[in-house]
Amino acid sequence: MLEIKDKIYWVGYKDWELKKFHGDEYSTFRGSSYNSYLIKDEKLALVDTVWTPYHEGFVEELERLFGLDKIDLIVINHCEVDHAGSLAYLMEKIPDTPIYCTKKGAEMIKKHFHKDWNFQVVKTGDSVDLGHYKLVFVEAPMLHWPDTMMTYVQGANVLLSNDPFGQHYVSPHYFNDQVDQGELYYEALKYYANIITPFSKLVLAKIKELKSLNLPIDMIAPSHGIIWRDNPMQIVEKYEQWANNYHEGSVTVLYDTMWGATKKMALAIAGGLENKGVPAKVINTAKHDKNDIITEVFRSKGIIVGSSTVNNGILSSLAAVLEMIKGLKFKQKAAASFGSYGWSGESVKIVEEWLKESGFEIIQESKKIQWDPTADELKECVAYGEAFAEKIKALITPEQAVK
Repeated sequence: MLEIKDKIYWVGYKDWELKKFHGDEYSTFRGSSYNSYLIKDEKLALVDTVWTPYHEGFVEELERLFGLDKIDLIVINHCEVDHAGSLAYLMEKIPDTPIYCTKKGAEMIKKHFHKDWNFQVVKTGDSVDLGHYKLVFVEAPMLHWPDTMMTYVQGANVLLSNDPFGQHYVSPHYFNDQVDQGELYYEALKYYANIITPFSKLVLAKIKELKSLNLPIDMIAPSHGIIWRDNPMQIVEKYEQWANNYHEGSVTVLYDTMWGATKKMALAIAGGLENKGVPAKVINTAKHDKNDIITEVFRSKGIIVGSSTVNNGILSSLAAVLEMIKGLKFKQKAAASFGSYGWSGESVKIVEEWLKESGFEIIQESKKIQWDPTADELKECVAYGEAFAEKIKALITPEQAVK
């Protein structure tokens, strides 16, 4: 427990051992935290809980520190089990306590827990007086679930933002000015790239709405990771930047290879990109973490994707990454495909079709080479990268160029 602001306490759980999240879909090499907050005013309000496996310790600490019978109300900003997973155990002990949530939240909590608790459905602008402070609710549907909302603590100027502005990052410290800025921003960017990207249009609209409310914000406290107290609006400004078809002017070359021929092509293509002054990163999808790969795609203006042909198809590690890319709905990014083959050579066409379906603009015909590339064919790959680089540079406005 930590008092993060007068009468507002962090009562969450730091998960130092977490390495995978959302099943095995998201890597968390720096762990994570499940941030729950308790406001000890004339009324006692609990905002969100912690993930299901830690319910007993969480509830026991609340009982020891504050007394469960003193809790007047519970706010569930979002019912995913990493936030609401302890609710069933808690409600066994205080069954009549009102739960404030959105209409969709009430529906989804019932589906999750099969209980008809005392739901108090709220919408944007609704509020609850706690005494000195007032809780004001702001709906934020699809950031990133239909039931998501934020809770603003009026009087304390604290925005309890739930998933938006969070990171899967655990530290001995709690606040953004206390931690390594590179680690913090990498994890925030990775979180955005892998989780929030499909909702970028909604992010921009919600930020515009939040700003129009002219709420003084001294602190943004998300439901995962570090709390923003030093210039908290810096993460809001980053979200605006990331939601607006973000890129860093680079190109990522993704590939998988059976016997090294496609790898040789990838390295030669990257050489061509660099010859023309376009920063290039080469990633073997079978050797790298898929969420880190997605983060690099997010940073890139374009991707060039290659696979050997196997069984008339593409290699499985690349297929898995392409499936993730398709779901994330990246905008305003360019692409091309390449690969080595033995006798049929379908892979480059399959990759190209996948990229088109994912919303990428195909700016160059695919490049394929039979068996192992010769020295002359590798020169062709270098030229292929150079040509792609020129097209990428033409797509980047002077305002978007990385200096």
